[in-house]
Parts: sequence; C-alpha cells; structure tokens
Amino acid sequence: MIYTVTLNPSLDYVLQVDNLVKNCVNRSSAEQLIAGGKGLNVSIMLKNLGIQTVTLGFIAGFTGEKIREEVKKIGCIDEFIMLPKGLSRINIKLKGSEETEINAQGPYIPEQSLNILFKKLAKLKDNDILILAGNAPSSLGNDIYAKIMSTLSDRNILTVVDASGEQLIKTLKYKPFLIKPNIHELSEVFNVPIETKEDIILYAKKLCELGAKNVIVSMDKRGAVMVCSESEYYCKAKCISAVNSTGAGDSMVAGFLAKYLESRDKKKALSFAVATGTAATSCMGFPTKEDIIALCE
Repeated sequence: MIYTVTLNPSLDYVLQVDNLVKNCVNRSSAEQLIAGGKGLNVSIMLKNLGIQTVTLGFIAGFTGEKIREEVKKIGCIDEFIMLPKGLSRINIKLKGSEETEINAQGPYIPEQSLNILFKKLAKLKDNDILILAGNAPSSLGNDIYAKIMSTLSDRNILTVVDASGEQLIKTLKYKPFLIKPNIHELSEVFNVPIETKEDIILYAKKLCELGAKNVIVSMDKRGAVMVCSESEYYCKAKCISAVNSTGAGDSMVAGFLAKYLESRDKKKALSFAVATGTAATSCMGFPTKEDIIALCE
C-alpha cells in the first residue's frame, strides 16, 4: 500500500483575477475550493492514475472537516487525525497574468496527536511505500521526517521525500528511495547559484553521496534531471500553455511512482513524471490519465 503524509493540509481557495490592481477592490471571474497540501496532492494524482493510497496527517476544525469530506469524495482512504483545537489552514491562490499565493501557518500539533500518527505509521509493512511531502509546521521541528524514517528503519519500506532545507537533509542518512527538490531548493541546500544541467547533476550527485538513492530535480518549463547510482537522465518538457503551477511538482512524484511501479524502468518513469507535471500546469486541478498519455505521444 502507498501512504502519503501531509502534516499541514489546507483548503486552497483559488481565485481567477484577470487584472489584479493593488490598493483597490478586485473581483474574481471564477472561484474554486480544493483540498491541498503536497502529500494529499500526490494522493489525488495517484488516484487519477488508478492507484489507491492512504492519506495521513492532521486536520482541525470545520476547515479540517471540509478537507476530510473532499478526500472521501476523491476516493482516497482517509486516515487524517483530528486535532483537539484550531483550524486547518486556508491558502489563497490568485491566478491571472501572474500567480500570487498566500499560505497560512496552520494549527499547533500537540504531542498526543503526534503519538497517534506514529502509532498509525507503525502498522506499515515491508514493501509498503511512504511519501513524506511538504513543509512541516514549526511546532514539529525541522527533523520530523527524519524521526518518522528512523522509527521505520527496521523495515523494507520505499520512502519518498519531497521537502526542502534541513527537513530534507536530515532524512538522507536513512537512504530515501527518491527525493525531488526543484532547482531553487537544490540551490538553497548548497547555498550556490544553480542554472545549468551540469550544475544540477553535480549537486544532485552530492545528495546521492549523502544517502539519496534517486534524485529528481525539476526545472520548471525545461523539464527535469534525474541522478541515481547507475546513471543520469534528462527529460525535456513539452511546450504548452500553462495556467496553474500549484501541484505540478507533486504530480511529478505521482507520475514517477506510477510508471516505476508498472515498469521498474527509471528512464520511462522520469518521462512520465515530466508529462504528468506538465499536464498539471495546463489545468485548474489535476489532469486525467488520458491528458498525460496525450503528452507522452
């Protein structure tokens, strides 16, 4: 079974604002309310690809209940933990000629709720897949993913980490199967400017030396580079009209896993991952399997 962990899920309030003007009243031309958060986005995209997942994490208040409702509507298996107080966050996504996002902080997560999560994770078995995605609330520190991986280190679990900074670096000693920084996050990890494919390969190799088995670095419109112990791969993205960047990286993770589990071929999986991420930028929400296959042709 595939498990996704979204420690700080959200309701994303997406507003289409064709001409945003500062210091005056703006009116939207369309609105959409979507359950979001990186791990949950991976679950939604995998569901579109015909793969079931269990969604784990924390929700709170009436906004949390709405997230749970949306998860069930999508058809994912809901294992979210309701917090004793607070509200799950609402993020504002303004879409127009440019994209502007305002992401809220989210609720405080008490120790007793965190313990419930660890009890749920303790049920994972050999050959399960665990996806740890997104930034953790500040109350959990910058090593919560490493702590999770530490408790499961005695099992043969395929782990995917999509995080940034110290949260990512501290997981590497547990040898995650896949990490997926974007080019900006890779630059931040090593505190150097990274622009070319050669730069990406150089620093992705350093992440492999630190423990990651496979590293995919997304390059926005340019596609993605993958580095692993046996080889390096590059896949160019098709040129399309992009309308939405939210969830594109999460869709890449889902696309890679779906194709890798089917074929065990990393090159094919990278190509499908890039097509999935590209398709996600072409629509408000998540693309269908047919949308993705069309980009692979």
